[in-house]
Amino acid sequence: MKLLIVESPTKAKTISRFLGSGFNVQSSFGHLRDLPKSKMGVDVENNFAPSYVIPADKRKQVTILKKEAEKSDEIYYATDEDREGEAIAWHLAQILGDDPAKSKRITFHEITESALKEALENPHHIDMNMVDAQQARRILDRLVGYELSPFLWRKVAKGLSAGRVQSVAVRLIVEREREILAFKPEEYWTIEAMLAKIGGKGDFTARLNRIDGKTLNKLALKNKDQVLPILKDLRSADYLINDVIKKEIKRNPLPPYTTSTLQQDANRRHGFSAKQTMMLAQQLYEGVELSGRGQVGLITYMRTDSVNLAEKFIGQAKDFIQSEFGKEYLPPTTRRFKTKSKLAQEAHEAIRPTDPANRPNDVKKFLNANQYRLYDLIWRRSLASQMESAHLSQTTADISAGRFELRATGSVIDFPGFLKAYGEYSETNILPPLEKGEKLNLKELLDKQHFTEPAARYSDATLVKALEEYGIGRPSTYAPTIATIIERNYVTRDEKKRLAPTEMAFIVNDILCEHFPQIVDFKFTAEMEENLDGIAEGKKGWTPVLKEFYVPFHKNLLEKEKELTKKELTEEPTGEACEKCGKPMIKKIGRFGAFLACSGFPECRNTKPIGGESEIPATDEKCEQCGAPLVTKHGRFGAFLACSRYPDCKYIKKTQKSTGVKCPSCKEGDIISRRSKRGKIFYGCSRYPKCDFALWQRPTGEICPKCSSLIVQKNQKQVACSNKDCDFIK
Repeated sequence: MKLLIVESPTKAKTISRFLGSGFNVQSSFGHLRDLPKSKMGVDVENNFAPSYVIPADKRKQVTILKKEAEKSDEIYYATDEDREGEAIAWHLAQILGDDPAKSKRITFHEITESALKEALENPHHIDMNMVDAQQARRILDRLVGYELSPFLWRKVAKGLSAGRVQSVAVRLIVEREREILAFKPEEYWTIEAMLAKIGGKGDFTARLNRIDGKTLNKLALKNKDQVLPILKDLRSADYLINDVIKKEIKRNPLPPYTTSTLQQDANRRHGFSAKQTMMLAQQLYEGVELSGRGQVGLITYMRTDSVNLAEKFIGQAKDFIQSEFGKEYLPPTTRRFKTKSKLAQEAHEAIRPTDPANRPNDVKKFLNANQYRLYDLIWRRSLASQMESAHLSQTTADISAGRFELRATGSVIDFPGFLKAYGEYSETNILPPLEKGEKLNLKELLDKQHFTEPAARYSDATLVKALEEYGIGRPSTYAPTIATIIERNYVTRDEKKRLAPTEMAFIVNDILCEHFPQIVDFKFTAEMEENLDGIAEGKKGWTPVLKEFYVPFHKNLLEKEKELTKKELTEEPTGEACEKCGKPMIKKIGRFGAFLACSGFPECRNTKPIGGESEIPATDEKCEQCGAPLVTKHGRFGAFLACSRYPDCKYIKKTQKSTGVKCPSCKEGDIISRRSKRGKIFYGCSRYPKCDFALWQRPTGEICPKCSSLIVQKNQKQVACSNKDCDFIK
């Protein structure tokens, strides 16, 4: 009997379909060994030797695997093909007493019978270079976390944390927020003319482009006073087409998905977080039960920075495209894409469907809604990458109106090409046939006021893109990094699901930037990633890389421990007197941010938010315990009402953020924004517990035209019916 070990029980179930009775497929349920949680677990004096332990919740599985190994003639390690999977295989070999140099390690990019058969016919040994790269990353992050985080506890506030990649991500978010806060919007105006061909047919819009031969920049028209005389002149002008330029252009398909581009697209199109995207992709990779076919892996491995495609898939895709769309949709030569990553170390192929014949609509009934959406994205992008370019006709018309010139642009898709599969095209903004010298009629003038806007807060998609551009992190780290900074309360999601820094993020970021600049330096962090890549390639030793980082880091930490005091970092005079005892008030930093406190502590325990009473206005409501006015305060989970006599009276009442939508269940309450016990936002009736109506997505106030249920905001671009049995979506 041969023992084959994978990480996931779902993966084990899918693989079992392809193996005969001579194989026993078992799951490790992820890592079976790790560094201890209670201590550093790294001997820095002995070449950073790690002390691995088997957690209590993993011991039962270790016992099972040891027994199965004793009964087996051969052991195959079939964990994922990236560094993490290689490390899991190595830990398993260590636990089972198997020599890694003689081990049978198999890897495959997709869970299909042919891929598994090929892997079993070509086993190799555990790659210790990849294991060392994973160990180096794990130890590096442990050194930073277990030395820098306690420093922040002692010098700032308990419960804070710092991490090598997470701190850089927080810096990006904080710096973007400061740009937004410092931004001063500028007013500008645009003028558009609704024009028609003589005879009244073929309306189109043209925008004012030049005045007296000078091209207008975006901010040229700054106010209404500049616009009014232009409108007056345009109303009496004759409109004549000066020139018409027609240009045929080609639009080429994008490469198939890598981890980062999949996370970006899934976030942009469907509002998925990076963590959610990877969870769904893992499910599609490990296998889904298809009626009559058993457990089937639908996509290839989802942690990759490569855009290569297997020759077998390219051949399947060509056959499918020709039969589905026609021979004209195949390009004259096979499309191949160049990987941007210097190493593309996580895998050797892009994310694609295991078989293009598994159409999204064919497998839809076996998938949940989000699995289907993600699979549909992957399937369409992969097929489109092997199709002919889209051919478009682009038209630009310059129109004179006295001393003014307007410009109209439009395009027509002559041949959709890859857009036929990608599904992202329309024939909007089409101009009617226009000829040079043709006269036009003015139907309407539109003047619009605008204001310049700052760069938007990062979304999951744009943050992943920024991290990738800086060379920070790798495919396996993007999602965990974002999840970590949210979990540790450095970042929250705003109403648009974008990433907003908390007050503590500003404080910790400023401390790290000033006193530990290397930890948050973009270039330094990217160079460390390159060093880890060098270890994986066998070009660098992992202990010298760790030593080069740790020695100056630890030295600086010891110096800062002596130099800096908690008072210096967290207290600042305000010039304000305590209204209770008259002593000076100071600005302090607590676990959830800055606040004002009396310097007479502990004799006087008076505290209040930054800004004093002006920022905690009294409400019309009275405290139910002492009758004093309630004031609005802000805490970890947003605004709440508290007694103005705090700390003498500690009564608290949560504020209710109404959506402006009436509860459809009881017809009396309002739908308000609330938080679950785990901090997740949902929307429920204000009369709870008398009425328990609740939704996970924000209601728009509209009613579904199909079933009369509430319409909810599905993502940034779509709304849908809240009734799970109704398929209305817009």
